[in-house]
Amino acid sequence: MLRRPLLALPALLLARPGLAQAAYPSRAVSVLSGYAPGGVTDIASRAVSERLGRELGQNFIVENKVGAATAVASTAAAQARPDGYTLLMGTTTLAINPALQPSLTPKEPLRELAPVGPVFTVGFVLHVHPDLPVRTAAELIAWCKANPGKLNFGSSGTGAVNHLAQALFAQRAGIEVTHVPYRGGAPALLDLRTGRIQAMFQAVLEALPTLREGATRGLGVSTLARDPTAPNLPPLAETLSGFEAVFWQGLFAPAATPQPIIDQLSAGLRATNADPALVARMAEQGVILQRGTPADLRGLLQRETVMWGDLIRQAGIRAE
Repeated sequence: MLRRPLLALPALLLARPGLAQAAYPSRAVSVLSGYAPGGVTDIASRAVSERLGRELGQNFIVENKVGAATAVASTAAAQARPDGYTLLMGTTTLAINPALQPSLTPKEPLRELAPVGPVFTVGFVLHVHPDLPVRTAAELIAWCKANPGKLNFGSSGTGAVNHLAQALFAQRAGIEVTHVPYRGGAPALLDLRTGRIQAMFQAVLEALPTLREGATRGLGVSTLARDPTAPNLPPLAETLSGFEAVFWQGLFAPAATPQPIIDQLSAGLRATNADPALVARMAEQGVILQRGTPADLRGLLQRETVMWGDLIRQAGIRAE
């Protein structure tokens, strides 16, 4: 009786479908971020990555690659080997940059990156200086229509998400306002408190201290539902139907990453974002964790690329 040599057994095992991917991840995974350490985006990226690493049994280490409106990090991820060991915490900038700064790479994020799943969203508060004689979004719109161009609307910089939220609000409301860009949210908030500007969209958690002090007055939030950290503020969508403008983050891999790896990462991310302790800890930072599939993240990026691209072109917004 002929017997197959035992030496052939490992080769047969390796040839079985799926066994090569089953070992993933066998070493530490780099998670690239385009934001500097210390901010809410970085804090959330590290918390989610640490919990994801525990879920999948390896270290997921955040590396901050700052520059070029997050394009340094996203380009490095798009050009990395598609083996699952270099990932990207991509954000809304992937939808904004192709229209706002078309020279930046990746030029086609949906072709050059593979979505894994949504990570979180952060909503904005529309708040105004208390001297402005308005208490609701509808009253603000009416005031702006009666005083075209007289409202100084601040932002943390041209092309920032809170600037685009303001431009989208003005477009949907049919009003004319004056955009005043700053280099960051802190100086803009200071001028809002003193009345040098009269209105601003700002991340909920950042706006809450001034709202509680009465230094500014909140009119609404930019999310479709009420924000749990500011439950008394109505969604602006109650005034402007369907209005939504949020900062989001999603996990991406390089294009051509094997589907079994994408599936494993996606399942791990959904389990991570369902952890009640992590959900509660992130909510304290104004961060709402999201559970979704690669298709959910792809759809979000597709929709926002169209929405922000159309707005940028129609409003003539150009990067500074």
